[in-house]
Amino acid sequence: MTDDVIDSAPGRDIGAARPPGHRRWLPDRYAFGGLVIAVLFVWLSLTPTLLPRGPFFQGLVTGVSAAIGYTVGFLGSKFVRYLVQREASDRVKTMVRRTAAVIGLVGTAVMLVWFGNWQDQLREIMSAAPFPWWGYLVMGIVALLVYVGLVATARVLLRAVRWVERKISRVVPRRISATVIGVIVVALVFALVNGAAVRAIMSGLNTSFAAVNQETKAGDEPPTSPLRSGGPESLVTWDSLGRQGRSFISRGPSVEDLSAFNGGRAAVEPIRTYAGLASGGDSIRENAQVAADELERAGGFDRAVVGVATTTGTGWINESLVSSLEYMYNGDTAMVGLQYSYLPSWLSFLVDKERAHQAGETLFDAVYDKWKKLPPESRPKLVVMGESLGSFGGESAFGNVDDVEARTDGVLFTGPPNANEIWTDVTTNRDPGSPEWLPVYEQGETVRFGARAAEDLPRPDAPWGRPRMVYLQHPSDPIVWWSPELLLREPDWLKEERGYDVLDSTQWFPFVTFFQVAADMAVSTGVPDGHGHSYVVDIADAWSAILPPDGWTSADNERLRTELAEMGADG
Repeated sequence: MTDDVIDSAPGRDIGAARPPGHRRWLPDRYAFGGLVIAVLFVWLSLTPTLLPRGPFFQGLVTGVSAAIGYTVGFLGSKFVRYLVQREASDRVKTMVRRTAAVIGLVGTAVMLVWFGNWQDQLREIMSAAPFPWWGYLVMGIVALLVYVGLVATARVLLRAVRWVERKISRVVPRRISATVIGVIVVALVFALVNGAAVRAIMSGLNTSFAAVNQETKAGDEPPTSPLRSGGPESLVTWDSLGRQGRSFISRGPSVEDLSAFNGGRAAVEPIRTYAGLASGGDSIRENAQVAADELERAGGFDRAVVGVATTTGTGWINESLVSSLEYMYNGDTAMVGLQYSYLPSWLSFLVDKERAHQAGETLFDAVYDKWKKLPPESRPKLVVMGESLGSFGGESAFGNVDDVEARTDGVLFTGPPNANEIWTDVTTNRDPGSPEWLPVYEQGETVRFGARAAEDLPRPDAPWGRPRMVYLQHPSDPIVWWSPELLLREPDWLKEERGYDVLDSTQWFPFVTFFQVAADMAVSTGVPDGHGHSYVVDIADAWSAILPPDGWTSADNERLRTELAEMGADG
């Protein structure tokens, strides 16, 4: 292969004149230095990671990796040429290219075999379908298309900059035109840094996702019970609840389901209340107050348990978190949730965590202010729950573990992001000898962690006081383990004893692991329960440990696990 036209003789730029016979309609050839590093990045993209990947997604990851590698290699080769200022002979170039081609082909074949092996191992551990034989073809095609498309886009942008620079150079001296281009680039970077461009982009995305929020899932119907938001006597309308809010209100076990589960004992209809972004308030704080008022209106404070469920970005609540308590208490429960964004959880986390923080804090405070005014002897049990970004928001209502103990009767968070402050403090200050993926904190006096809850929550063999706080987190959950620190520092969960579904062959590489775990987040819910970011059945064990009703037995817990497994399969 020959060098790219941009990467040819020193000092030659993209705008330089080409030979008369040059066919401008042909694409530029790729720079040799860029191709070498691109192949290296392809190899790195095939190394073991936390979760199995499908052919299309792996192709996407590999294509993006190759494009990044090409950019690094291209810029590096340009820098070397600038320093050396001379060309190798054609004979040396040919020998180096042929050797590199052989190494590239053999190395890629070896990496594909390794890729297949670790995919098989992970899929066996997670009881997932095998990687299909035709997946390698799909993976290769997608990777090639993505790589070519990204490199072509970069070339177009570079040529646009060169074109602007040439136009300006016709009017002013070249040094001034270069300065103007530099000022424009700095201005664009500043717009990105100060958030102006981000806000403009997010405004457009918010508008798009707001349209999705108006949709209603199949089977979700307005309630006819006053015990549900959007129904008769409700302070909020059905349409105001948003897509996820309407789903939360419409679902859950019926009175008949609850009675059958509890041996025929008469059940009561569970209370579910919710406030969407369009539920009447002009701010998150005002909507949180609407949600608390709605909970009170429906009679929530007369129930045995009141649950504050902090939502993810779009307003989603893990149905297992709520239904578990409804089954356990035969419907004598009241749940309240609050929507604070139209954006999916991962987008909301990246650009607008403050809204999640504010929603979790204001909703709990609004409910707590009403709860604490009740006579202590007749107050319901007050619990807090949330998954993923919902756990981040739920934590925001408390300063530390002592605050949790003082103001709740129990807390359950599943799949907590690495940015959770209380989680980070507890994990960092874990008892010596306990691994990061399953820490022990202060001998488990208040806070305990579970990956396989039934096995892990009784650990350590020490008194567990009340109230109790539980984190459920899987060793293979990228939502839990992704952090900017992965860029330059090997995490403890890879240095210490590995979790049950993390391969020994998974290693930390600077920058690479950061991007691999980030990519894993996109497929984190596409694996069976008990792995990745899928939390269903073990929620039964967690609530049974945190707040079991009188007479609750291990047999009851097993039946609840069965109910959640069936519900998870249906959902």
